Amino acid sequence: MRFDNVQILTVSHVDAPDLVRSEEIEARLAPTMDRLGVQPGLIRKLSGIEARRVWDEDYPPSTGATAAAEKAIAAAGIDRSEIGILVNTSVCRDFVEPSTASIVHSNLGLSANCLNFDISNACLAFINGMEMVSNMIERGQIEYGLVVNAENTRYATERTIERLQNPETDWETFRDNFATLTLGCGAAAMVLARSHGKVGEHRFLGGVTLAATEYSRLCYAQVDNMVTNTKKLFHHGIEVASKTWAWARDVMGWTPEELDHFIIHQVGRAHTETFARILGLDLKKIFRLYPKHGNIGPAGVPIVLSKLCEAGRLLPGQRIALMGIGSGINCSMAEIVW
Repeated sequence: MRFDNVQILTVSHVDAPDLVRSEEIEARLAPTMDRLGVQPGLIRKLSGIEARRVWDEDYPPSTGATAAAEKAIAAAGIDRSEIGILVNTSVCRDFVEPSTASIVHSNLGLSANCLNFDISNACLAFINGMEMVSNMIERGQIEYGLVVNAENTRYATERTIERLQNPETDWETFRDNFATLTLGCGAAAMVLARSHGKVGEHRFLGGVTLAATEYSRLCYAQVDNMVTNTKKLFHHGIEVASKTWAWARDVMGWTPEELDHFIIHQVGRAHTETFARILGLDLKKIFRLYPKHGNIGPAGVPIVLSKLCEAGRLLPGQRIALMGIGSGINCSMAEIVW
């Protein structure tokens, strides 16, 4: 899916306020880990996650998404009545229904003519939301669109810790729930608009997506529980990413040397470093979010983009690759020219 007339006006993020270190989680699980022969420091050793930022359990995702959106709209300098679509892309939601997008829409006071709905596609949803909004801009249906995301994984993490504290927890259960212990919280928002060929526009060029849904049962979750076959998900995810990268090189004209930043969905250290090695990417071009923030799901990619922008590390004309693998399995790769 390629776009010729779309730009990113602004991207913003909101960090969750509290810090929970991996050692704190392991301290609560010490009796279970001792009984199973699991050495302390496993979370940090396997994932590279030192800590994760979190909200309170009852903090609504819509509140985080609204806060990020307010920042993005203010920075864009547009009248919010001109926003033609709002897409929420969070895994975590306020309710099964109504959509979290409808709550954010109300919070922001957007126009009654502003289409609003949720998109769910695991860790790829934000990129999918960008594509959905960009397609409407490209077709001339709207001038401005808003993509939001907020993940509050605290409830799932707390319930998982409680289950793993059960004296009957075996190694298989601990292993299958391990990935939940790496999750973090955060929010992001992006305003997209029609481009006009002016100097300084941040062009969104679109990208490619591949599916390998025969592996859709390797990671599945409910509100309070996520079960992950980490080994197989890792292996098949990298496999799909390699195929997607080959396609992106053909369609987008990518080479590792000509791309300036690789913004990838970051599960942890092993995933990030293997991803870079297999695809031949320079690790120095990957901003590492996971050590202090954990795995924030689909919010991770836009949060990294926002942090790079905030730090002044994105320069005019730089080519930025957005890259994600989501349970399902799906893989998306897209490009921004800053």
